[in-house]
This record gives sequence, structure tokens and C-alpha cells, in this order.
Amino acid sequence: MISRISALLLIIGWASSGHAQTINFHAWGGSPQVNQYLRWVNTQTEAELGITVNHVKLADTSDAVSRVLAEKAAGNHNRGSVDLIWINGENFAAMKRHRLLHRDWVSSLPNFALTNPEKHKNMAMDFGIPTDGQEAPWGKAAMVFYYNTRYLQSPPENAEALLSFGQQYPGRFAYPLPTDYLGISFLKYLALTLPGIPRERLYEEVDAASLRKVISPLFVYLDKLHPTLWQEGRFFARQASRLQRLFDDNELFLSFSFTAAEIPAAVSRFDLPESTRTYAMQDGSLSNVHFIGIPYNSGHKEAAMEVVNFLLSPRAQARKKKNDVWGDDTVLDASILNDTQRSHFSSHSPHPSALPVNGHHRLLAEPHASWTDALREAWFERYGEHL
Repeated sequence: MISRISALLLIIGWASSGHAQTINFHAWGGSPQVNQYLRWVNTQTEAELGITVNHVKLADTSDAVSRVLAEKAAGNHNRGSVDLIWINGENFAAMKRHRLLHRDWVSSLPNFALTNPEKHKNMAMDFGIPTDGQEAPWGKAAMVFYYNTRYLQSPPENAEALLSFGQQYPGRFAYPLPTDYLGISFLKYLALTLPGIPRERLYEEVDAASLRKVISPLFVYLDKLHPTLWQEGRFFARQASRLQRLFDDNELFLSFSFTAAEIPAAVSRFDLPESTRTYAMQDGSLSNVHFIGIPYNSGHKEAAMEVVNFLLSPRAQARKKKNDVWGDDTVLDASILNDTQRSHFSSHSPHPSALPVNGHHRLLAEPHASWTDALREAWFERYGEHL
């Protein structure tokens, strides 16, 4: 009861605090769905909180990390240009390592309790690294594959079958360079599912011995896969968005994404054919939670916290989850929501191209953040000179 009263007082205090403010939310700007959702967020926070959310669209999240680091080096410790940042994985690890994030604020958010963090430990773990109250969970995602039923009736269901698919249908599958988020995610998926790889090593900080044990069987597989890829593996798309265009042009029969809802959304926009279907690999789907942080030098920390609390509200989370909005899975625990809160998550008729309900067979947690750079660098060392 005391905690509920404290939370209520915190909300009242926020609602009555100060004058209208503008916060700069630095977030990836490559998705029309995400951009549209954040525009909706701004209309709500302006009306309810008197706070304008300015979406600073990023091509790469590391650009915002570099900006905060540069401001710290220049002695700008309280008037930073970044108030909120959408991060996870290696970017969070870098910001935590350089002490670039505001600390010990997440547990004070009234709506954070709705994630049930005591039960769901991944609400406070980011790529194997404790968040320590420096970032709040925002959404969940997991890898999915999609295929064109005009050309393919039985898609591959695991990594070994994917290799057989490539040999049967040469040039009809591709993955981006591992500088792209989806490209490095594909390498992690393989590392977690191929036989002969000590999976437990991937959840520890990388070292030279562990890296050798992982990349040896991984590269044996890739050496066989690459000649079967689009352009015979001599050219790799630089961005994941290129894969959708190749699929729509019927150059690819099979592709993949980290956002299940973007597939039916793309079909509805006529960016993908109606014959597209989404599914998940039976040997596992790489999955993660993505977060929002407040830089240590933001001059609008209280306003930023108000916005994050709104983003964790059942209403905002439910809207984000809708396939025709974004389709990003909620971090809230439905089992502890009351009837009013749960009512926001109304069911809708599934799109024919959407991932079936409970379509993921097995969720694979992200490896330790240190593996991202290690796998990427090893890949370029082996294959980069041929590009």
C-alpha cells in the first residue's frame, strides 16, 4: 500500500511540475512504423504532460552515443543535447562503461512495476549485462523468417535445412553485412544453433579461446553457405531494408527480420507480395529486450522520466503492440494487470502474412555484448577482402 501511495504521489508531482518542456529523443529513424508511433507519443505527451517529444532520427544509434561522449569530453555535464536514447546491446555496454547514463531512476517509475521485474529478470539484463537502473525496458523482439508461397511451400526449419535450401535454390537467400544489426544477428543465431559450438561460452565475456571454439564451426558452415547466396556471396546488402526490396522483386524466395509485425505491415503497404508468409525456425529464434536510457548530462531528466513512464503505460504499450501500428511486443506482464489495464490489449483478426500466435518455438537470449564486435571483426577478417 505504501509503495502505491508513493507511486501516486510521484505521478501527481510529475503532473504538476514545471512548465512545458521539449525533450530530444534520439532513436533509429529507419522504420515508418516506429516514426509514426513516436509522432503519436508526442501528441499524447503534449496533451497530458505538457512535454514535446522531438524524435531525432538516427541512422545508427552509435551516433548518439558518440555525441554524449563528445559532450562529456568537452565538459558539458548538465546541458546535453540528448535527453532520451533508444539503446541495447553494445551501445548500452559502451555507455555504461564510459559512465554516460543517468543512474538508479528506473525503479522509481510507477509503470515499471507492471513489467514484474522480480519474475522477469530480462527486464534488467541487456545482452548479459545488468542494467543497474540505467535504462528502462521498452519492448521485445525475436527473429522471424518469411517466404514467398508462390515459389516455396516448405521453408527450411533450422540452420542445416537453410544450407540445403541454398543449395537447392541458389541465389534466393541473402543476409546483410554484419555491420548491420540484422546481419550480426544472423551470425549470432547460427552460433547459438549450429552443432559443435559451446553455446554456454556465448553468455560469458569473449576471450580468444572461446572465440576460436565458436568461429571454427561457424566458418565451416558459412564457407558452404556463401556460394549459394544472392550474388554468390560476393556482394552483401549494407542494410536490412535492401532484403525486402530484393524479396519484393522476386530475387529472394526467403528472407528474415527481427520485427515480426513489419512483414504483414509491408504486405498491407504493397511493399511485399500477398503470397508472403512468416514463420520461426524450430531450432530457435534470437530474441532480446530493447531499452530507453537517459544520458547523465540531460538537462531534462524529470521530463524524460515522465515520458518513459508514459511509454510503459498499458495504453502506450498496447498501441505499440498492434500490427498496424508497430507490432512491437509489450514488456508488461499481463498476469498482473487489472481488468482496465488489460482491456487495452484487445485482440484483432490476424493478417494472413503474420506470424501465427505462439509461432516462436524456442527463444534464444542474446549473447554477451562483447561477442558482437568479436564476431563482426572475425567475419570481416575472413570474408572482407573478397567484398
